[in-house]
Amino acid sequence: MKSLKAAVLLVFVLCFAACGKDKHDDADSSKGNINEISIVISDVLWNGEVGDSLRKKLAAPVDGLTLEEPIFTLNQVHDKSFDGPMKKGRNIIVVDKAVKKVFDFKRNNYCAPQNVFTIKGKSIDEILDLIDMHSDEIIRKIRETEIAENQQRNIKLGLLDEKKIESQYNISINVPVTYSYALQNNDFVWLKKDIPSGNTNILIYKVPYDVIEHDKTIVTNIIKMRDSIGSQYIHGQEPSTFMITEEAYSPYLYMTSFKDKRTFETRGNWEMENDFMNGPFLNYAIRDDKHNCYLIIEGFIYSPSSPKRDLVIELESIIKSVQFL
Repeated sequence: MKSLKAAVLLVFVLCFAACGKDKHDDADSSKGNINEISIVISDVLWNGEVGDSLRKKLAAPVDGLTLEEPIFTLNQVHDKSFDGPMKKGRNIIVVDKAVKKVFDFKRNNYCAPQNVFTIKGKSIDEILDLIDMHSDEIIRKIRETEIAENQQRNIKLGLLDEKKIESQYNISINVPVTYSYALQNNDFVWLKKDIPSGNTNILIYKVPYDVIEHDKTIVTNIIKMRDSIGSQYIHGQEPSTFMITEEAYSPYLYMTSFKDKRTFETRGNWEMENDFMNGPFLNYAIRDDKHNCYLIIEGFIYSPSSPKRDLVIELESIIKSVQFL
């Protein structure tokens, strides 16, 4: 009898745990489109200086796109509406007046992954000061979350077999199965995904130190390198057409770190020589001292009839999944 009771109790506990797990998993899952922020704020603040400041900081144009697109899509939410499904937004900013000046950040407050920022002040000026002081931090945290979210979506979608890339470049990289090898040889890999409005692309190759560091004119050297690769590998359908860096727009160059390696990040626009095709690119030149070279990983987009901001983030999330072996 005791054994029977124990068995019944065990089954009950397991069933309860399973039900609880399902409920917990559902509660923990955040919702929302990529690069979307819910801003809980009154009409008075949203339609005044506070709203203007939020839009100026968080909906500023993305660097490197010829047509202006905002960094984030901002959605106003009223206090009374901020309940239930609204609390499952991945990125939330609460803005209000209060007796005390407050900036607060909580991660995974209502679900996960989630960022919840609180900005409160006794006056409009105090709220504006907090927005000005913390906007860079807010942008950085949300961008990190959106890239991680993209990476998780790629994993759920399924990943491309990366054995060729691993053996050739001593890296692992999480590329969705929606990509295929457009070109692969001993010196160069081109991965491509067709989308309704065009395609997105990943390029991987290596260059000697001097290609990037010659005369310390880094941005000029990167442009020359890109144009050389374009003329060699990235051709249009017509004769004498190949990809170059668009001359009308100066690329943005950032010196940064990638997996603790010195890196030059370049964002700009490409165009097809002797043709009318163009689009944005982001190029990472990562100094790999273990193998005495720069590893170049670039994403570029051809999508003339659709927004490109979220496609750029998708490419960035793929590139930032790289691990050195």
